[in-house]
Amino acid sequence: MAVASQTASDPKVTTPANDEAVHDLTDGFHLILDALKLNGINTLYNVPGIPITDLMRMAQASGMRVISFRHEQHAGYAASVAGFLTKKPGVCVTVSAPGFLNGLTALANATTNCWPMILISGSSEREIVDLQQGDYEEMDQLAIARPHAKAAYRILHAEDIGIGVARAIRAAVSGRPGGVYLDIPAALMGQTMNALEGQKSLVEVIDPAPAQLPAPNAVARAIEVLKGAKKPLIILGKGAAYAQCDDVIRDFVEKSGIPYLPMSMAKGLLPDTHPQSAGAARSMVLKEADVVVMIGARLNWLLSHGKGKTWGTAPKQFVQIDIEPKEMDSNVEIAAPLVGDVGSCVGALLDAMGPGWQAPPAEWTGAIREKVEGNVAKMATKLRNNNVPMDYHSALGQLKDIFRERPDTILVNEGANTLDFARSIIDMHKPRKRIDVGTWGVMGIGMGSAVAAAVETGHPVVAVEGDSAFGFCGMEVETICRYNLPVCIVVFNNNGIYRGSEQNPLGGSDPAPLVFVKDSRYEKMMEAFGGVGVYVTTPDELGSAVRAALDSGKPTLINAIIAEDAGTESGRIGNLNPQSVLSKK
Repeated sequence: MAVASQTASDPKVTTPANDEAVHDLTDGFHLILDALKLNGINTLYNVPGIPITDLMRMAQASGMRVISFRHEQHAGYAASVAGFLTKKPGVCVTVSAPGFLNGLTALANATTNCWPMILISGSSEREIVDLQQGDYEEMDQLAIARPHAKAAYRILHAEDIGIGVARAIRAAVSGRPGGVYLDIPAALMGQTMNALEGQKSLVEVIDPAPAQLPAPNAVARAIEVLKGAKKPLIILGKGAAYAQCDDVIRDFVEKSGIPYLPMSMAKGLLPDTHPQSAGAARSMVLKEADVVVMIGARLNWLLSHGKGKTWGTAPKQFVQIDIEPKEMDSNVEIAAPLVGDVGSCVGALLDAMGPGWQAPPAEWTGAIREKVEGNVAKMATKLRNNNVPMDYHSALGQLKDIFRERPDTILVNEGANTLDFARSIIDMHKPRKRIDVGTWGVMGIGMGSAVAAAVETGHPVVAVEGDSAFGFCGMEVETICRYNLPVCIVVFNNNGIYRGSEQNPLGGSDPAPLVFVKDSRYEKMMEAFGGVGVYVTTPDELGSAVRAALDSGKPTLINAIIAEDAGTESGRIGNLNPQSVLSKK
């Protein structure tokens, strides 16, 4: 007798081989998809192949959106960014062993950035793997995934699929979000069971990320620390953007009157042009502040670990909001730890401030405003130059105007100089409109992030890429064209990594290690797949090309020629690049 299949919309689809009564059965393929859909997961990012090819076909046939990439790493980056944007775990599906390893980088990146993501990979059968008998793409994937994920599970029996998927979802989004690995041996997908019992085995996750309220005495302690501040500062991290409690954060910042400094992916929680924004006075406020309120931000390398010359010599007290207790005191003493979710903690602070709250001294806020306005004025002249070839300032000045005109456009940004200059030049005006390399500074996130941003939001996307960063993920322009996504890619082409002007010290035919093919025509890649390619050399040409791309909604790649020597070594983090003492002799 033929096996009957089941879907959520058609619970009794049968293919009888004869006139005998047909048993209503379902299988692992359908149970996996039904478990995901039951929990509101309707998009899968993947690279198809053995043993998940039919799973992807069935997913699309069942009404799910299936976005297939050219490389698993970029499918994984897309899933992780989907998690950041939606607060639901983005799901990436890969084949076994090499495909799993390709996706593992994205999984680890999601865990590091605290974004909910589930990596589902097909795998070899346990009895063969455990005896190391040499199966096709044999690998103990669960053991490899565990150190790089918040949690890792394997499902061996069809009746456990519902609970396995539910555990993965809850682990991904509860507490501090992160990446979860779900191991699916090939034989599991073909397992069958009674359709009615299979339906009963599915689990809809209830309240997967419950609010975690701060202790009242912790709130009172934080308020007392703030009351004693003469030069307070708020730092907003991407955790604050992820929380999607934008109104509460805005009310707290504005009621407190405290200047704020947004980390890159928190830009737009309040507009970068807000009068309390200290973004253009970053060095000053970090050095001089006496009380610093950390909201969804960590004192990691991006903030010089809370110490050293970046923070100056003024004594500091930190108020830190984080859902993970172990984050407190990770680098410096935290005077007032607030353990809980961002919305609950900020809301509690807002309530505790009371109607008589005193704004920071005018000397502090006025000095910051004066510094901000002075730095903005200095920058303005650089942004309006018409040098040919362009430098980073003139090119990004055009993009700054475009994002002011079109605040719903999402910016994806990666590179060294391209990232660092754009972070300080392009203002964001709405939350979660900027996606970049995150905590690890990973290059190659651009195309996967752009695809996810377009798919999950429906908004137009501008991906501003260094030519080196684009090289990690450029083939995914075919994916963008295949799905006809409203993505405009701007490649800042300076013919190399950091700079394209380096020379081989010995001469000869080999180029210097950091130099690419001169005047590479990246726009031709987009044209090869049916998109629009544009070559520009001036700021005005760049601005016109980006506006035309956004107006058309067509996949577009703009090859923007930047002066070879415009960049600096490692962007603005050259201090992290060891320098040879011998080379200076």
